[in-house]
Amino acid sequence: MTLQPNTLFKGSLITLMLMIFGMIVIGGLTRLTGSGLSIVEWKPITGIFPPLTSYGWLIEFSKYQQSPEFQKINFGMTLPEFQSIFWLEYIHRLWGRLLGLVLLIPTFLMVFKRQHRELWFPLVLLWILGAGQGLMGWVMVKSGLLHDPHVSPYRLAAHLFLGFAIFGVALWMILSLYKNKLTLKRTGYSQNAFRVLMKLSLLALFLVLLTALLGALVAGLKAGLIYNTFPLMGGDLIPSEFLSQFPWWKDCLENPVSVQFLHRVSAIMTTAVCCGIWIYQRELPIPPLLSHAFAGVVIAAFLQLSFGIATLLLVVPVGLATLHQAFAFILFGSLVYALYLLHTREES
Repeated sequence: MTLQPNTLFKGSLITLMLMIFGMIVIGGLTRLTGSGLSIVEWKPITGIFPPLTSYGWLIEFSKYQQSPEFQKINFGMTLPEFQSIFWLEYIHRLWGRLLGLVLLIPTFLMVFKRQHRELWFPLVLLWILGAGQGLMGWVMVKSGLLHDPHVSPYRLAAHLFLGFAIFGVALWMILSLYKNKLTLKRTGYSQNAFRVLMKLSLLALFLVLLTALLGALVAGLKAGLIYNTFPLMGGDLIPSEFLSQFPWWKDCLENPVSVQFLHRVSAIMTTAVCCGIWIYQRELPIPPLLSHAFAGVVIAAFLQLSFGIATLLLVVPVGLATLHQAFAFILFGSLVYALYLLHTREES
């Protein structure tokens, strides 16, 4: 049976979003296993092929041996050990290239089959963000190939934020394809209540992104390996090292203890606001679709907070830390979905 262009358009976008989420998981695993600096060159075209011969592997390994990570950290690494970290970074980069190929499908259908031309702006934005993400990924890796065998926390945060942007745009496009089914009908609800829900949801979205920013800095500074207790840090609710450096704003961004403390506070605030939204909307005569969306938000928020605490207490195990990162995007996506419903409601 031949697929209809409209079905192919929707299917390709859904596949794209699932692959973006997969990229997030792979990226987390790559970072947590220390695989991100194993490929020391950026070859967008020829880099699609891994070493295919023993000689090719020796050449690739010799390039890695010139890097600060090998010379300062992994100087005893053998070729088989190098191959184990190489493959994860290779899959990470290959997955990014495959995302571009999948994005070609809706692009072709829009340009040549005139499908969903109203979505041209977010589609173009996806291409721009995707190209920027590939470039930022290399800029981030490059920062760990010069002298310090660790990537810049700021560039890591920028790389993560581009991931949020790409995921959010792709999700919004998919929701737009189902607008007729997702538009909330007029049911006599209070428009003022909906405006309050919109503002609270935007606040929650801001807090999710702020928490993610601080989480990226925690990862870049290895701050998750400090004070693996909760809720106290060194026996205090507010650690003694907090704001111990000057100026204060630099302390909040570069002092590992301060960054971990702020990450904790913002995560708790995020969960509290999400819970507050859920409690508030329960008393309103709103459509079940929206009520279920906010139930999903509060569940995702509690799970994300729980995974974060467990990751800290267990000293950052790879699997749990990856799940923690993945659920940040699930929470983000849940809020985007709720905001889409609020945005497309019919005015009474």
